Amino acid sequence: MVKVVSIGAGLGGIVMAYEMKDKLGRDDELTVVHLGTSYSFVPSNPWVAVGWRKPADIEVELEPVFARKGIKFRSEGAKRVHPQENRVELNDGTFLDYDYLIIATGPDLAFEEVPGLGPEANTQSICMIDHAVQAKDAFDRLVAAPGPVIVGAAPGASCFGPAYEFAFILDTALRKAKKRDQVPMTFVTPEPYIGHLGLDGVGDTKGLLESAMREHHIKWITNARVTRIEADTMFLDEVNEDGTVKMQHELPYAFSMLLPAFRGVPAVHGIEGLTNPRGFINIDKHQQNPAYPNVFGVGVCVAIPPVGKTPIPVGVPKTGFMIESMVTATAENVAALIKGEAPRAVATWNAVCLADFGDEGIAFIAQPQIPPRNVNWSSSGRWVHAAKIGFERYFLRKIRQGQSATFYENLVLDMLGIKKLKEIHMEAAE
Repeated sequence: MVKVVSIGAGLGGIVMAYEMKDKLGRDDELTVVHLGTSYSFVPSNPWVAVGWRKPADIEVELEPVFARKGIKFRSEGAKRVHPQENRVELNDGTFLDYDYLIIATGPDLAFEEVPGLGPEANTQSICMIDHAVQAKDAFDRLVAAPGPVIVGAAPGASCFGPAYEFAFILDTALRKAKKRDQVPMTFVTPEPYIGHLGLDGVGDTKGLLESAMREHHIKWITNARVTRIEADTMFLDEVNEDGTVKMQHELPYAFSMLLPAFRGVPAVHGIEGLTNPRGFINIDKHQQNPAYPNVFGVGVCVAIPPVGKTPIPVGVPKTGFMIESMVTATAENVAALIKGEAPRAVATWNAVCLADFGDEGIAFIAQPQIPPRNVNWSSSGRWVHAAKIGFERYFLRKIRQGQSATFYENLVLDMLGIKKLKEIHMEAAE
């Protein structure tokens, strides 16, 4: 019997569990470790923050689904990984032994790196469902007493898409409440230009997002280093290309949502060989850790170098389909190792993204996500908002049914030429 442990049941972890289970033999054992008993569809958090969704609308209880799939489940969460001993220490003091470990924890949120940042301080967040619920209360207060709004990201952030989404969703929600005319909005970002997204842009995201911001009367400050946040004022440096301070800003606000920088979770942070200095999992092209070959990493927790140099550090986002390609490669490679074969599967890291604006939106396809690319496309329109709603419903339905992908999903992706894995013969030729 082979024992596989997978840590995390977020976007990557839940799909990882389903795909890995399908690859294992009848006598093999898969255990998922997660803090809590439910899965929450994080891309819908901006809608929760303005009252368009309730938490129950986007949550799935994991224990019944895993039980049907024959997956063991531990909801205590991981306290520490011990890769030298091939075991995971749980928060209740017990240990799980493993033959193979998959780390899909998602990130730790580094709010304290900017004084005053975060839901326990002076700003809101949409990174977690309880943060989004708290942001909804702050949104209600904003509607009752309108004032300036600041949305954006902190220095070192890597997840910019949700910040753009939330700015436009907030704009739409305020217009519906007939309060938008009383709310000046500013977008603050460490990106060197609007639409950079940590990817040096995709298609014409720069032009599309700048145009949308002008149309929606949202001002912006790029190359912005937020230095501290007080109860009603945000302090930031706007820097030049060489990193020197161009201008200092003191921005008043009545409501602010800033995404933080990410880092590795405490369970893995600081383990030599397993993680980089930031705590992200070191992986090779097979999603395999070089120091511990029976350990794999998928999703936001993996280490990816930045795309080029920027005046203020920005990270690379790990988007949904990109993560799913990591999952498929990992499941294939763990299955190969169990059979005594060498890992061969390589994820494409292709990206398919829908950024909702509340009534319209922007979509882009990047193949692969990291440039240079074979496909570099973006578009906008009302169809994106409808597509995002449809995808939310579809994804939650397949998670509740215990599926990683349906026949129709695979058929559509195949017709569009969007693959999760590189062809083996292509890899051999590289």
